[in-house]
Amino acid sequence: MTAETNEISQSSLFIDVADGAKLHLRRLRWSEDGPVVLMAHGAVANARTFYSERGKGLGAWLARRGYDVYVLDLRGRGLSTPRIARGAKHGQTESIVEDIPAALAEIQRLRGKQTRISLVAHSWGGVLLSAMMARRPDWAAMVRASVYLGSKRSIRVWNWTRLYEIELFWQRLASLVTRRYGYLPAARLGMGADDETAKSLRQSQAWVRQSDWIDSDDGFDYRAALQNGGLPPTLYLVGGNDPVRGHEKDVRRFAAESGPHPHEFGLLSRRAGLRRDYGHIDMLTDPQAEQEVYPLVLDWFQKHQN
Repeated sequence: MTAETNEISQSSLFIDVADGAKLHLRRLRWSEDGPVVLMAHGAVANARTFYSERGKGLGAWLARRGYDVYVLDLRGRGLSTPRIARGAKHGQTESIVEDIPAALAEIQRLRGKQTRISLVAHSWGGVLLSAMMARRPDWAAMVRASVYLGSKRSIRVWNWTRLYEIELFWQRLASLVTRRYGYLPAARLGMGADDETAKSLRQSQAWVRQSDWIDSDDGFDYRAALQNGGLPPTLYLVGGNDPVRGHEKDVRRFAAESGPHPHEFGLLSRRAGLRRDYGHIDMLTDPQAEQEVYPLVLDWFQKHQN
């Protein structure tokens, strides 16, 4: 795909899920029948990780190159409704079991039942996508390839950044704030781009600390489900200046516990020949990412387009 134009189409789709909630799916496309990509954001974030109304971001960049891109707002985030508030009961299990499969089903409704799909995730979004495929081998079989940017499941590295961001903020301060409000109002408090439910926070905190990769709702063992394979070819991109939220050692551990699957690692750093050491967020938002990071995603998809 080499087509490039600023004139891409942006539209919003809404998908009904449990308890009267609606998921927002932003569609960005230049071509009516281009290869399909679904994008999933991470914790305290939303779909704007990948696009802007002005046509910036990885989603729009891929759309200009002929891809039919769908960017998901997980339940209660972004333009999905209702917004997360006190009393919200859903967590990451619902994202894995209900939300992501609902988005995939909507894409197939629009593009056809046999449509193959590629996946992109940032940070915790990669954990949710892999967990979904562990539960749903039928959906995993429809995926051509995946690219995860800064995705890890557990954190084992120890440094000063971990003490501040994980031990102080994510494990302690976030819990105190959540008990006060009934949810984590991360956006209002400047802790992130979007909010998290109490259940989602609790579940992600457990996985960050635990060696086991088990669902707290029903005991599903994700590592065991993937021990004989099942994931598509996956490119794990690692920031050269990402000391804790996507450290190379933790990203490699996530890949290893995800069972045997074709995969490669890409280091986004000067050591790898890039012009800068990318961090956890600016690997997607820095202006130079369009020249150095985005093409790596495109190359991986083109390599696995059949």
